Parts: sequence; C-alpha cells; structure tokens
Amino acid sequence: MADLAETKRDEVQQDEKRPRPTRRRVLTLLGLATVVGTFLTFAAVRHGYFDLRVYHGAINYWAHDGGLLYDYLLPKSTYGFTYPPFAAIVMLPMAFTPWHLAIVLTCVGCVAATGVLLYWLFDPIARRQGWVRWYAFGIAFILAAAFEPLRETFLFGQVNMFLVFLVAADLLLLVSRGSRFAGVAIGLATAIKLTPGIFIIYLLVTRRWRAAIVAAGTAAAATIVAAAVIPDVSRVFWTDALWNTDRVGRLAFISNQSLYGAVARLHPAHPSTVLWAVAVVVVLAVWFVRVRRAVAAGDEMTGFALTGILGCLMSPVTRVHHLVWVGPAIILLLDNALATPDRKRRRRLLAFMAFSYLLLCSRLVWSFHERFYSPIGWFFSNSYVWISIALLAALPIRQRAHAPDDDAPGAEAPPSDAADSGIADDGIDRELATSRQS
Repeated sequence: MADLAETKRDEVQQDEKRPRPTRRRVLTLLGLATVVGTFLTFAAVRHGYFDLRVYHGAINYWAHDGGLLYDYLLPKSTYGFTYPPFAAIVMLPMAFTPWHLAIVLTCVGCVAATGVLLYWLFDPIARRQGWVRWYAFGIAFILAAAFEPLRETFLFGQVNMFLVFLVAADLLLLVSRGSRFAGVAIGLATAIKLTPGIFIIYLLVTRRWRAAIVAAGTAAAATIVAAAVIPDVSRVFWTDALWNTDRVGRLAFISNQSLYGAVARLHPAHPSTVLWAVAVVVVLAVWFVRVRRAVAAGDEMTGFALTGILGCLMSPVTRVHHLVWVGPAIILLLDNALATPDRKRRRRLLAFMAFSYLLLCSRLVWSFHERFYSPIGWFFSNSYVWISIALLAALPIRQRAHAPDDDAPGAEAPPSDAADSGIADDGIDRELATSRQS
C-alpha cells in the first residue's frame, strides 16, 4: 500500500510538472511569432506607407488646395491617384485626418479585415478537424503576417484587404444564402477599384442573375453619384486618367506579376498585346469551366478563390501586394488535404500548399529585378505568375455532402477523423481514439 501511495504521489508530481495544454499552446504561439518576427525584420521592406501617402496627398491637394485630383503626383515620384472618383469620395475623410492618424487607422483596418477573412476561411477547417479554435486561428494569423502580398499591402498602406473583405462578405454571407442584398458589396468594391468587377462576371457565369444585376447596378449607381457630386473629377478619370498607363509605372517592372507583366518582360520596349490576349483567353477558359463546376458542387469558397486568382492574372498591372487575392486558395489547399482519406493525395496537396505559401513569402522575384533578359531569369522573374496559374488549374473542387449553409462562416460543422494533430483538443483526441478502437 505504501508503495502504491508513493507511486501515486510521484505520478501527481510529474503531472504537475507537465506544462498545461493552454500554457504550451501560448508558448508555441509566442515561439512562432518570434520566428516570423525575426524573418520579417530581415525580409520585409519598409515602404513608408507609400501608397497611403499618394491617397492622403491627393485627397488633401484636391480638398484643400483646389487642385484637380488626377493632377497630383507624389513629390519626387511619377505616381498619382489612379482609382475611380467614387474612391475619392470614400477616402474624403483623409482630408480631415492627420498623417500619422491615417497610418494608424489604415493599419488597424487592414489587420481587422485580415482577421475576419481568416476567421471565415479557417474557422470551418478548425471546427471540422476538432482543433482548439483560438490556437489554430493564432497560428494562421501569425503565418499570414509572413505572406508577402499581405505584408506589402500593410507596409504600402494599400486598400487591397478592404476590397477582399467586401467581396468575401458578399459571396460567403449574402450570395451563398440567397440574400436580396447579394451583390451590393461587390458593386461597391468595383466602384472603388475596377478590378473587383471580375466578380460581377463570376456571378453572371454561375447564373446568379439577380446578384449580378444588383452588383452591376450598385457599381453604376455609385459611379453616377460620384459624377453628380464631382463632375470635373469624373470627366478627367473616364476620358484621360483611366487610359494613362504611365501613371502605374512600367509594365515590365518586376512587381507586375500579371500575365501582361510576364509578356512585357519578354520585350520591355514593345510588349506583345496579341500574346497577352491569347494568354488571357486561355486562363479565362480554364476559369470558366472550373468556377461553374465549383458552384454546381456548392463550393462557393473555391469559386471565390479561383476568381480572385483570375483577376490577378488578367489585370494589365498586378503588383505583388495585389496577390492577397491568391491567399484564400492556399488555405483551401489545406482544407482539401485534410478532408481527403487518400494519404498520397493528402501529402501531395500539403506539399503544394507549403510550396505555394513559401514561394509567396520568399521575395524570390525581386532577386531577378532587371535580370530577366535570359530565359532562366525570365522564368524565375515570373514565379508568382506561374504559381497563380498552377492554383487556378489545380485547386481542388469539393462536392459538398451537406447544404452549403452548413459550411458558411460561423456555422457549426462536425469534426472529421483528421483531427489527430497537435492542434486538436486533448478531450477530442481521446474521443476520436475511443471511436476508432470501437
């Protein structure tokens, strides 16, 4: 009996010495944050919130100095305001916001939009896998900070994440549920910056006629309001500024990771418009087939991800920070990998996901800035274009076994048998182990 009591006491003491699950997870998050923070210290380029300076300077020049919005150029640069007039109305509060407060508000907004989007995309995975959700979200959020397009968006003070947030909210919360307001946010995003208009085409291709009409009507209404309120600004944009490609820099600049950028780096002085058009038609055909299959399968998230990738590829100018639209596809690769019972397929998808993520954290293309004249240099200078094409062609489409609403952001979903990882809750692990043994 004495030996048994002593053994029991030793077990209790050992158990007390073991780190508690919550403490262990917090320490893991802190360790991961330290690694990512160290990486960013050396890899992230500080841009001084360059794009935000353009927005802030142009709005103040227009509102306070009486100058024409599209005449403004940031001092010692050739960059000016390039967005439609409705965007100027949305940004008008900058005219009454001190510079440093504008930085704080923009950065906080970017982080908040990123957090909500990650929650919508990642939380359903965590719930299905039976992971501790705050811990899984923490890992995802820290890893997102290393993602080059996102960190460039943050450090430039760009609007990208706000637009991704608007479109995602529309598709995942309104369109997928048949809301009568479906399309409104896509329309607003299109009026702020033209490129989200690709999602109106997505709604048409996938036969959500009402949402497409609402989106197009909202974009048109916002544009008409802007024309009524600031007619001179609207006239200059639609007749001159929109067509002046010099305002967005050289097409062959390494940061332009679109199809046109890849074509321009073949012959910077005279890019082939015909070759670009052929490439656009090819990726458009691939996208058309795949998004129709995705929506037919009830996989709205994949439709959203594929369309974001298409927009990046088709746009004449897609800066690295615009590739935040590619991020959701990488998260969906993880979802598909964990959902498949085929181990070989799971390993392939996880490898594809890891490669895509690491490549888009690496700043690889910048190593070939002004070094893209050889075949090898040209190939690697377009690395982000190639990974976008690969994701467009190979991102799996999942046939939903339940109603789409069951998988909508915020809805509960049962955990799958893929939960035996370090992220899973200990109690869920035991329950799964018991069910397997039985």
